[in-house]
Amino acid sequence: MSRRAQIVMTPEEIGDLLGEGKIANFATIGPNGRPHLVALWYIPHGDGIATWTYGASQKAANLRRLPQATVLIETGDNYDQLRGVSMECDVELVEETEKVALVGTKLMRRYTPSEQAATAATQFVRLQASKRVGLICTPTKIVSWDHRKLGGTY
Repeated sequence: MSRRAQIVMTPEEIGDLLGEGKIANFATIGPNGRPHLVALWYIPHGDGIATWTYGASQKAANLRRLPQATVLIETGDNYDQLRGVSMECDVELVEETEKVALVGTKLMRRYTPSEQAATAATQFVRLQASKRVGLICTPTKIVSWDHRKLGGTY
C-alpha cells in the first residue's frame, strides 16, 4: 500500500476534523485570474462548511463571477502530526437576510464560548446580516491526510 493511501482520512475522520478546526483558508479566483486567499471562521455544514462575509468583499465579488472555492483546514505542528482536508467546492451565495443571520448566529455561538458573550454576539449578527452574504460550500472533490497514521515513520 502506498504512503498516500495510508494517510487518507475516512468521511467520519474528516467530519471530526471539520468539527475541531477553527480556521478555514478560503481561496477564490480574483478578476486577474490569481487566487484570492483569506482565513475565515466557519461552521461544519453537511460534508462541507458554511460561513459569511461582507456582500461588498472581494471574495463575494469573486464568487458572484465564479461560485467556486478551494477550502483548506489543517492542524498539527510537526510533520508526524499533520492532519488536513482540502475541498474543491461549489459555493452557494445566500442573500436572504434571515438565512444569513442564521449562519452568523451559528458562527458566533461556535466561536463565543460564554452564554453572555453569545447573547451580545446575537445583537451583532442582527446588525450585520443585511450587509453580509452566507457562503454554503459543498465539496466536489476532497483530499485528506492524517500523518499520525504513519506511526512516526515517513
